[in-house]
Amino acid sequence: MASSYAQPRTGQPSAAAEVAAALHDGKTHLLLAASGSVATIKIPLIAAAFSKVPNLSIRVILTPNAAQFLQGQADEQPRYDSESLKGLPNVDAVYVGDADEWNPSWTRGAPILHIELRRWADLLVVAPLSANLLAKITNGLCDSLLTSVIRAWETDPAVGKRILVAPSMNTAMWNHPLTARQLSTLRDSWGVGRLTETSTEEGEPQEENRGWYEVLLPQSKSLACGDVGQGGMMDWRDIVVTIRERLSLSPEYFETST
Repeated sequence: MASSYAQPRTGQPSAAAEVAAALHDGKTHLLLAASGSVATIKIPLIAAAFSKVPNLSIRVILTPNAAQFLQGQADEQPRYDSESLKGLPNVDAVYVGDADEWNPSWTRGAPILHIELRRWADLLVVAPLSANLLAKITNGLCDSLLTSVIRAWETDPAVGKRILVAPSMNTAMWNHPLTARQLSTLRDSWGVGRLTETSTEEGEPQEENRGWYEVLLPQSKSLACGDVGQGGMMDWRDIVVTIRERLSLSPEYFETST
């Protein structure tokens, strides 16, 4: 029970205990994450698009590199810290870096934040997914809060929890042979709707939702670095529509532009 969990010396529940207490709150749970790409500037827009949805809880993970793009450098990079992001409707928590994973220091019997977030989330959306994070997750690395959530994700097809990833990177990075190999892991080995060896009566391959990854392919555009080509994150409005559909949220709560 949550009451038995270790708490910080301030007497406030730890981040992990707070998530554990919200596991059965009757809400839909969206875990929204961003890694180190300039497209992180779209995270506030994505979160705000869900502000009118009832019974929705959003928790946000920003890697330290992602947070660097929200320091108020320009009009398109407004300053967003944990408190300002939490000021958005339906955003109940923001985790920047790994500090919340270790505050307080873990003791036996206490909840573990990345495990509780995996249990809590109905859907994990990583937008943007950087080239670095793509390489980490396809090689099984779990050296941060976000990569630990991803590595601990429930992969049982019967559970049916998805991870949506929206890659965003320089065109040269996108065109690198390693990127194609890593994307193949997500789409062909771990992706939803993979073709199975079974066939229908007509002899056609049969699709089954056996994986847990869905890749939202990037667009071709003029990139922030000045290059022009493939690698820009999918338009944030399209990402919102995809999230809405995967969580079976009514369109009535969204602006028509999304």
